[in-house]
Amino acid sequence: MSLHDKLAAQIAQTGPLTVAQYMTACLHDPEFGYYATRPALGEGGDFVTAPLVSQMFGELIGVWAASAWRLMGEPERFVLVEMGPGDGTLMDDLLRAGRALPGFLEAADVWLVETSGPLAALQAEKLGDRVRWAKSLDEVPGGEPMLLVANELLDCLPARQFVRAATGWTEQVVGLDRHGALTFGRVPAPLALPDAREGAVLEVSAPQEALAAALGERLALDGGAALLIDYGRDQPGFGDTLQALSRHEKVDPLARPGEADLTVWADFPAVMAAAERAGAAAAVLTQAAFLARMGVGERAEALVRARPDKAPLVGRQLHRLVGGDQMGELFKACCLYSPDWVPPAFETE
Repeated sequence: MSLHDKLAAQIAQTGPLTVAQYMTACLHDPEFGYYATRPALGEGGDFVTAPLVSQMFGELIGVWAASAWRLMGEPERFVLVEMGPGDGTLMDDLLRAGRALPGFLEAADVWLVETSGPLAALQAEKLGDRVRWAKSLDEVPGGEPMLLVANELLDCLPARQFVRAATGWTEQVVGLDRHGALTFGRVPAPLALPDAREGAVLEVSAPQEALAAALGERLALDGGAALLIDYGRDQPGFGDTLQALSRHEKVDPLARPGEADLTVWADFPAVMAAAERAGAAAAVLTQAAFLARMGVGERAEALVRARPDKAPLVGRQLHRLVGGDQMGELFKACCLYSPDWVPPAFETE
């Protein structure tokens, strides 16, 4: 039995899956899902995230969090949360940088929100008893201000795909061909959607919006901010962004379900709108602009001064993080926050 066999049997019995249902199964099926069984991060894995590119990334997130705590009036207690914390590298770097501001770490009640058993084991190995774990945001205690960070979380939250045909909108689904292999097909769309040219693809992620609404409600009630960094669009738009990655190469999303990481772009306009409807404020920058405002250039220079022999490496890492042809423009930093203040880097000029 494989995930392909399991899904084929389900489709044969109950009909095609939405793309969102297919993504959920591929990533989180308890027997065969990618994150449940075989997440592979880093150069030797399937993909590399910004915290694994350079310590500068996590350190500057730490500077952001500590600066935000100070702007909030240095509350005696606050909840520091990371959702989708990977192997724990970002939080490790964040906490190390946070030591520079007296009182910050002592005030922080640190939580990791993680659903993957294998990744939680890696986090525990790296972070030990400095953190606590939850399987959902609902399990993290409320009633105190919250600072939350999430890097490449939104892209893992599934989306449905709709394709504009000559006769109207259709929904892309995953079914079976006559040989029993998984294949894409289309059915009439059950939703009213905006007008678009024929062939346009619209992605709608209810889970991305639901997370933003939950964050917005909590931030409006308890105060604080959430920093969401991911690749995606900062303006409404169309496009098929579904992709599967294995060993750093794009592969057919239907070829080996559960054996590759499956993602879609973050829909930041929808995320921000959902948070604002829940009572929060929202702003977005490119990753390059955010890191520049947080002092990535100065941090790179300091690393080079400390280790001149590492200058070429630091230069490559910096370009990977902020270069327009790398992560700098495609990746965005979106901040959701309680409307009584403005977090660091997101002040209007």
